[in-house]
Amino acid sequence: MNSNWFKLFMKVTRVNYGKNLILKGIPVIFNKKGAKLIIGYNVTIKSSFLSNLVGLYQRTIIVTRTDKAEINIGNNVGISGATIYARKSIIIGNNTHIGGNTKILDNDFHPLEIEARNADIKEKIGAKQIVIGENCFIGCNVLILKGTVLGNGCIVGAGAVVSGKFEENSIIVGNPAKAIRKL
Repeated sequence: MNSNWFKLFMKVTRVNYGKNLILKGIPVIFNKKGAKLIIGYNVTIKSSFLSNLVGLYQRTIIVTRTDKAEINIGNNVGISGATIYARKSIIIGNNTHIGGNTKILDNDFHPLEIEARNADIKEKIGAKQIVIGENCFIGCNVLILKGTVLGNGCIVGAGAVVSGKFEENSIIVGNPAKAIRKL
């Protein structure tokens, strides 16, 4: 499937995308009926192994999982082999770059309580909005967890596990991630 056919498929599945969307390889993009998935203009999504020499493990995956979910990707954003998976809301600001193999997950995927998990009760899955500001740089192999807020201009170091709120222009590293200084 070439990217023009895939763009047509995206329109059919109610994915709203702006001009100059560049697809290198074919991503997995799924918008649940009733959900909102918006991709701004001049966005590049890399999904083939050699499209980013950091070494992508997978194609980019962008999924709204519930009918109330929202993903809003700003203008001039670059994404490489990342997973962006929303049950609630993920907002990514303009001019942000998301490094290879990053995972942005606004939910726990499974209930935390044993009984709910064993009964597979989807309504008990915890979810909190993620907001990534403008002009951020997310290194490769980062995990961004539910409820995270990154202010404008933040840099997240490779391999960080990020949870919490971070002021603008913070440099964030580690597991658990901590702001080590400001730009």
